[in-house]
Order: sequence, then C-alpha cells, then structure tokens
Amino acid sequence: MKIELYIAQLLYRYQCVTVPGFGAFLTEIQSAQLIENSNSFFPPKKMISFNSYLKNNDGLLANHIAQAEKTSYDYAVSAIEYEVLNWKKALQENNSISIKNIGVISLTSENNLHFTLNEQTNYLSESFGLTSFVSPKVKRELEVIKNTTISEITTAIVEEEKSLFNFIPDTETKKSNPYIKYAAILVLGLSVAGTIAYPMYQNRIASETILVETAVQKQVQNKIQEATFFIKTPIPAVTLSLKSNKEVTKLPYHIMAGAFRSEANAQKRYNQLIAKGFKARVLGINKNGLYPVLYGSYSTFAEAEKEKNTITTSDNPEAWILIQSL
Repeated sequence: MKIELYIAQLLYRYQCVTVPGFGAFLTEIQSAQLIENSNSFFPPKKMISFNSYLKNNDGLLANHIAQAEKTSYDYAVSAIEYEVLNWKKALQENNSISIKNIGVISLTSENNLHFTLNEQTNYLSESFGLTSFVSPKVKRELEVIKNTTISEITTAIVEEEKSLFNFIPDTETKKSNPYIKYAAILVLGLSVAGTIAYPMYQNRIASETILVETAVQKQVQNKIQEATFFIKTPIPAVTLSLKSNKEVTKLPYHIMAGAFRSEANAQKRYNQLIAKGFKARVLGINKNGLYPVLYGSYSTFAEAEKEKNTITTSDNPEAWILIQSL
C-alpha cells in the first residue's frame, strides 16, 4: 500500500502528520509575499518540514487509512510498518527516496535524514486557485510645476490691474484711486492665500489616503491570519481504546507452510512442523475449502521476515508471509 496519498490528504487539514517509526511532517503558514526586484507576487502557503525524532504512533494516519480503505485499524498499522520498512531499505540502497507531491528525503554522510520540499503543491486550502504572478512595473509621470515666488505673482497681478484700468480717464482714476487700491490688495491677498492653501490641501488628501490604505492592508492581514487557525471540515477526532495489560498480544504476521484440501493432510503437516520445533498452527477451513497450516505467528513484520528467510533456506523455499488478524 502506498501511503503518500493519505499523508498528503492529512497535510491539508492538520499541522502535524506522523509516520510511525519514521518521522513527522510539520506545517507552518507563510503569508503572501512580494519580491520587489522582480515584481513577483506569491499567495499564502503551507511550508512543510520533517522531524525524524517524532516517531510515536499518534493514531492519526492509521485511523485515516482504515476509514479510507474500509479495513481494520490493526491492518492499517501493519501496512504503514511495511511501507516504512521499504523506505528504509531504499535509503540504504539509494541514499534518497521521493515521496510524491511532498518532497525528497535523503541520507546525509552523518547518517541523518535531510528533507527537501516539493514546492509545486500548496497545502493551504484557503489559497486554492491562487497562483504566483509577475506584474509589469507601474510607471508614474509626475507633473512638473514651475516654482514661482510670491514676488513674481505680486508683480504679475499689479501689471494685470494696470492693464484693466488703462481705459479710465485721469480724472476718474484720481477719484477712484482708494477703491482701486483696496481691490488690488484684496485680489493680491486671495491669490497669496490660494498659493499657500492649495499645497496644504494636497498634503492633507495624501495623508488621508495613506491612512485608508493602511487600514485596508491591516484588514487583509487579519483575514490571512484567521485562515491559519480555522478549519471548516476537519476529519472526525480519532477515538482509540486503551488495551488492557491482560489482553493477549495480537500476532498479525504469519508464515504459511501450505494449504490442504484434506484436514488429515493438514494435521500430518502440522505434526511434522511440531516435531521440528516450530510453533505451528492449523487454521479452520477457509472460503476456498482449504485448511491453512502456519509455521508460526509474529507481532512485527521484521521478526516474521527474518524467520521466513531462515525457513526458505532450511525447510521450504515456497514459504511466504500472510498479514491478517486472526
């Protein structure tokens, strides 16, 4: 059984997925990123790391496999043990193994495990459909405003006023000089006030715009942080019952000596094995009408495989291992 698929399914929902006897895959949320020098944008994602010291069986993976395969919990534990044994053999032979859609685990010169993440898959469900992209650089053209001093503005206004009043006769000009003077002062005052107030107004608008953008960005960050801690459809909690010390230890690994259609022949083979010192067993008739005979039963796959190698060399080359809770 390939257990990579089930590990990947659990990584979408949990922060830690332990493979008993091998290690644990841990996840951490990474916020959206912007790389300014390349104008690249990356969505939030889950970063995955590996810890080879977390090996105890927490029941999560085995329970998930048992539900998905519609089989027993003990059989799922056996399947995990068998797959872990194959991983360790591959590490010894090839110094690395590739776990589909998760990453590559390699064996270092110090005999430690090094994990390299496969970044093609994003296990953050809230980022489904989001991909990285590169945005063209935005070019902004600033309007160049000619710096004009207050004295230049005043001179221009005075000259304009002189041109406006050139049509008035000298006698009338002398009589209306006080009014013209006050009007000129008023126009000059309004012009100067407008020149000073307009930049202040622009600065105020810019400050308010920055405040609004800051508030919006804060709300976006809050949404991203909320997505880190809430899971809408988690897998039901694992419920395990503690085994009493008085229970008989289950031996799910068996070495097959043969299967006989005649019960008498099965009993004969059983007696031969007992005489040779094996802890043999004869099972009841199976669905094929045969009586299976076992060399013995074992609690771990490694123990069963070691004994099978001895049996194939010394007694029966056709012996094989049966994984089944009897």
